[in-house]
Amino acid sequence: MDLSVGKLSMMMLLAFSSCVSVFSFVPNSLNKITRREFHQQWAKPTKVDYEEDICRVQILMSDTGGGHRASANALRDAFDVLYPGRIECDIVDIFTDYGPFWPFNDYPRMYKIMAEYSFLWEAFYRLGETPVGLTLNEFFMDFFCFDPFKKCIERPFGTSKKRADMVVSVHPLCQDIPLKILSELDSEGASRAPEARTTPFITVVTDLGGAHPTWFNKNVDQCFVPSDALYKLARDREIKSSKIVQYGLPIRKGFWSSSEKKDKYTLRDELQLDKNLPTVLVVGGGDGMGGIVDIAKSLGNKLGSSGNEPAYQMVVVCGNNKKAKEALLQENFNSGVKVQVEGFVENMDEWMRASDALVTKAGPGTIAEASICGLPCMLFSYLPGQEEGNVPFVEDSGFGTFSADSNVIADTVSGWLSSPSSLESMQSAAKAAARPSATLDIARDLASTVFAAKQRQKQPITVSASSSSL
Repeated sequence: MDLSVGKLSMMMLLAFSSCVSVFSFVPNSLNKITRREFHQQWAKPTKVDYEEDICRVQILMSDTGGGHRASANALRDAFDVLYPGRIECDIVDIFTDYGPFWPFNDYPRMYKIMAEYSFLWEAFYRLGETPVGLTLNEFFMDFFCFDPFKKCIERPFGTSKKRADMVVSVHPLCQDIPLKILSELDSEGASRAPEARTTPFITVVTDLGGAHPTWFNKNVDQCFVPSDALYKLARDREIKSSKIVQYGLPIRKGFWSSSEKKDKYTLRDELQLDKNLPTVLVVGGGDGMGGIVDIAKSLGNKLGSSGNEPAYQMVVVCGNNKKAKEALLQENFNSGVKVQVEGFVENMDEWMRASDALVTKAGPGTIAEASICGLPCMLFSYLPGQEEGNVPFVEDSGFGTFSADSNVIADTVSGWLSSPSSLESMQSAAKAAARPSATLDIARDLASTVFAAKQRQKQPITVSASSSSL
């Protein structure tokens, strides 16, 4: 991207001023609240008149990467499956839709720029997590965004045309100001203090091995975290252990434990792949970010040198990176490997279940989905800050490693595919780290909280979830 020095300097100054810290499973002996304890304390059986009292849940996010919206959509889909017609969701990109001016209303585009120039990302992330950065962020957000964001949170939606019965955040910058706004709304303008709020507010953290401090506000009612590392971060930010629940990451419906699964060979047939060849999947994310062309060429050449007949196959999903797709379609790979190149796909769960190994950037959602599919992960890049913690999560769990060198990636993955015993061991480790029921578990607990809030206002009748076998 061709950016003038002046424009880049202005972008850096304003982004620092607003402290854009956006660019953001396995239990151990830590003292965490159990699911049973959570339901005893927060989610006792509730009673709701479904005919008159449809619950409204507003989910706050921003499209800084695909993970936040994907998590919001996953929770909405879980509500629809568990409680069809009972919960209406309002998913809002609060910065794009309600940000007062630049840079607040331009975070998604700025995210892409800073992700491309990772030194900018790291500088702002590190500044934003310092005490000074956190203070500046709170000040500027409060000063510039309080009134615009208030319009978002008080907006009516759904059948009743009233504001939300509960607010859920799936974004690191959607805690502090929304909490104050709810206090003001609930007290009819009398106070912004935490004790004035009566509307439930819950954070669902969508990072995995590391997270920005702005994710964690001690005044939330509940904070859902996916890993031990984030449980510790939440405690370090003074969130009470009784408020922290650890299930896993909310992920797309195709990866849920209750989703109908086809076997690997049936999927390969449907995806027009060879049923019998060891298969590696290379992905660059929905935005097509990452150097997947060089990686795919090196890996394809390594696998292709195995002989005159195909011994392996490689699938490359380029996302929205049209240039990468065109370049790889023009590449002449050796006869020892079959190569299939795709653009953006909607059925990533099928591609993953049809594969034996995955080459990907260290995005939290992709890693969580890969573990459910039992895929060893070769990680090739990460965003400094929250994603770098995903590398030790994968390595310590025993189902992958990291390298930014395309030749090392090619040697490592070809070694996995040529050693069935090693591949099987890593696949078992991946499944051990998986949390396929996390989305439904989180949705059940969120539903119990909003039903309880509704119960305090209306005449009760008993509620029960449909699809109880999920």
